[in-house]
Amino acid sequence: MAAFQEEGTVKPASRFDPEADCKILRKAMKGLGTDEKAIIDVLAYRSNAQRQQLRTLFKTMYGKDLIDELKSELGGKFEDVVLGLMAVPADYDAYEIRRAIQGVGTDEDCLIEILCSRSNAQINALTDSYKTKYKSKLENDIKSDTSGHFKRLLVSMTTAGRMENQSPDPAKAAQDANDLYQAGAARLGTDESRFNQILASQSFAQLRLVFEEYHKKTGKSIEQAIKSEMSGDLEKGMLTVVKVVKNRPAYFAEKLYKSMKGLGTDDKALIRVMVTRCEVDMIQIKREFQLMYGKSLESFIADDCSGDYKRILLALVRPR
Repeated sequence: MAAFQEEGTVKPASRFDPEADCKILRKAMKGLGTDEKAIIDVLAYRSNAQRQQLRTLFKTMYGKDLIDELKSELGGKFEDVVLGLMAVPADYDAYEIRRAIQGVGTDEDCLIEILCSRSNAQINALTDSYKTKYKSKLENDIKSDTSGHFKRLLVSMTTAGRMENQSPDPAKAAQDANDLYQAGAARLGTDESRFNQILASQSFAQLRLVFEEYHKKTGKSIEQAIKSEMSGDLEKGMLTVVKVVKNRPAYFAEKLYKSMKGLGTDDKALIRVMVTRCEVDMIQIKREFQLMYGKSLESFIADDCSGDYKRILLALVRPR
């Protein structure tokens, strides 16, 4: 994968005036009705760090919590986007993980997306936030809500133990590629633990070498190997690791596409990706989306969403 500089569409406001912003937000929510456009014009064009400053100053100026005020004035999917933007990233990830494992059923796709795409530092921040907010250890909750080799993959991800600073080692990559072959195609049954061990621990640069060596040795891609050896959520999780290693923006472009194509919209996934990537790599995601689907991300959102929900999502993908 070619190296690229990650760049978000949402950047810190260059002429940031938190007092003026707080006054705008107060006016937008005071009295009858709500000025949603004013809320979008402030919150969608400030960095997360700047939004945290607004929350503190708003309470200082008016004696009211900005989050509580937004909750009382907004509703539906528009509220979900706004509250996501107002959350500290680690807290938002923790909230989404909690939502995915609470109640009836489990949102495995959410667990896979977050735990298999975040850096060690992000995973550590997420697990700390989760324990503080929910008085429970993330690893224990995942163990109680998932099973089998899928559970082991997710638990491996929560350890934040990937060797991110590992220097690429061609000889080790060749050995690991052979080990993956021996654990899968070369035998009856599959040694899923060996796949887990390699995919969860090696640096992205090292894994790219492993994938190249696997293709040289077998004539098949690592994706083909995983698809032929695994199924269900384990397959999805392993493939997500591979996709993120090879091209993280392309992975999220695919997530956005799948959230909007066909009948109905997976709004939870759409909102989560928009909120978590808009300050990170949304420019690269937009580029990959156009290349992969021959249509801009903006046009997909415009066709699939409506009202203030559409307006705030478009604001997040159109740099000012």
